[in-house]
Amino acid sequence: VQLQACGGGLVQAGGSLGLSCAHAGPIYTNYVTGWFRQVPGKEREFVACIRWSSGSTYYSDSVKGRFNLSKNNAKKTVVLQMNSLKVEDTAVYYCAAGPTFSDLASAYESWGQGTKVTVSS
Repeated sequence: VQLQACGGGLVQAGGSLGLSCAHAGPIYTNYVTGWFRQVPGKEREFVACIRWSSGSTYYSDSVKGRFNLSKNNAKKTVVLQMNSLKVEDTAVYYCAAGPTFSDLASAYESWGQGTKVTVSS
């Protein structure tokens, strides 16, 4: 599956932003779409993931209660709605897809190109 992430931009702290991940190609029954983020000099960090078949979600502690994942089966898109944004949420955000419900980047087979989110104070 090929992924296209979009929606990044500049937002003030406390604001909201929605990122979208479009999927081209087949999405298998137990496929999972995850979001990760990365800042220069640091490892890619897990943000959240969603299972296509059940809609089950999993969030990192750093975003739980502020970020929300949803999916649109017909459009084959996953939206990461980010609320109450903090300066420390600034990063390049990547969506990824794979067969395993995991917070490990190595569990994902396909990656989008990344979209930059900047949160100003």
